[in-house]
Formats: sequence, C-alpha cells, structure tokens
Amino acid sequence: MSTLQFKTTINCGGGIKAVTPALNQAVGAGNWQVDTANPAKILTVTSDQATAEQVVQAVEAAGFEIQAAA
Repeated sequence: MSTLQFKTTINCGGGIKAVTPALNQAVGAGNWQVDTANPAKILTVTSDQATAEQVVQAVEAAGFEIQAAA
C-alpha cells in the first residue's frame, strides 16, 4: 500500500462533498481523506493502484487546486 499526500484548497465539508465523486472514482471510496484542520488542507491517498496524476486530475476536475506536499 502506498501513501500519497497533497496540499489542496479543499477547506470544508462542502469541498469534500464536491470532490468525493471524482476521488472515489479515481482511487476508491475509503482510500482518501482530507485534513481540513491542517492549514495546508492535506489530502492523503492510500492505494496501490492510484497514481499522483490520477489524484491531481480528479481534484482539479472538481474545481480545486492541488500540489504535491513537500
């Protein structure tokens, strides 16, 4: 199982709701979470199949900004 982390602009429950369909399709339900309490709004994806590019495309398609966490 690999873990990918990204900084995002998903900052509330409404944002999570908006991105859920795209992320569930890209990486699977239950394989991701967003820490909205963190100032960087860290999205963590745990999956063997998902690539960073798939995650970025899914989040951007939902209208949010995303970049790899340092």
